[in-house]
Amino acid sequence: MTTDQRTTDRFDDIPETALAWHRAGKGAALATVVETWGSAPRRVGSQLAISGAGEIAGSVSGGCVEGAVVAEALDAIEAGKPVMLEYGVSDGDAFAVGLACGGTIRVLVEPIGPVMPVALLEDLVLARQSRVPVAYVTGLTAERRLERDGHAERFRMDRSGFEEDGATFVAIHNPPLRLIIVGAVHIAQALVPMARIAGFDPLLIDPRESFGNAARFPGETILNDWPDEGVQAFGLDARTALVLLTHDPKLDDPALQQALASDVFYIGALGSTRTHAKRVERFRAAGYDEARIARIHGPVGLDIGAASPSEIAVSILAQIIAVLRRGA
Repeated sequence: MTTDQRTTDRFDDIPETALAWHRAGKGAALATVVETWGSAPRRVGSQLAISGAGEIAGSVSGGCVEGAVVAEALDAIEAGKPVMLEYGVSDGDAFAVGLACGGTIRVLVEPIGPVMPVALLEDLVLARQSRVPVAYVTGLTAERRLERDGHAERFRMDRSGFEEDGATFVAIHNPPLRLIIVGAVHIAQALVPMARIAGFDPLLIDPRESFGNAARFPGETILNDWPDEGVQAFGLDARTALVLLTHDPKLDDPALQQALASDVFYIGALGSTRTHAKRVERFRAAGYDEARIARIHGPVGLDIGAASPSEIAVSILAQIIAVLRRGA
């Protein structure tokens, strides 16, 4: 499976689907969960695309109120006006979708064209395809626009929501999370499936085909290339974590240099405290300042007393998530 296919599989295509329906002349609307109370089935920012023919993609409630949202959306498409909907999800309906109790949701429905400008939706789709984090600012009365700056905390936390005015809603569209692993070693064999469960697309780089092969990592994306060339091929951005597991400076250091010049949110390198101290000295000698070197988490992972490869993988993934959600 190719890298592009993996990314597409992990990346919802709800705005893209709405745009395709509009271009096909069917009419379309986007319904977005803008507020929740209690144990709501879907988080704020979840979306449902509805075509003028009644087709749907995505979900705003896990199935509890989709039928009612579709009916309201069809009326909104016909009228060319936005509508704010509010629903209570009963305990019985909540149990049916795997929750212990119900809740309440508010859903904003925006027809494409008369409410959400087509050009704006096209720009949103392009940003998503280009792995550019973007915020869609909207509301019943707000000026609809895309913003790439000014929402650092929301981007880091993947947190859509209302601004302090209670009327302006910010919908965060982040690229899928990726984990690039240099070194297809035994720790990687445990880390890859864990990362996938946690919502990351794992990508492996190892020039040693005896390590990086389909027999050891069935179905995974593997580059048998030198790590610095491999990370360039995959690309490094703010939604990417890089973990180096080879223990070999010839393999790790060139990839580290690429990472330190990028916006990756996490860099981790395997090795003991002594090994990491030597790594730090090498980078100091190469002219890297302390702040840049401090971006490298070494020894990699949280100190949980991990001993086995699987436990080390747990500690690594936990540290990656901690940095993603709480900052370095």
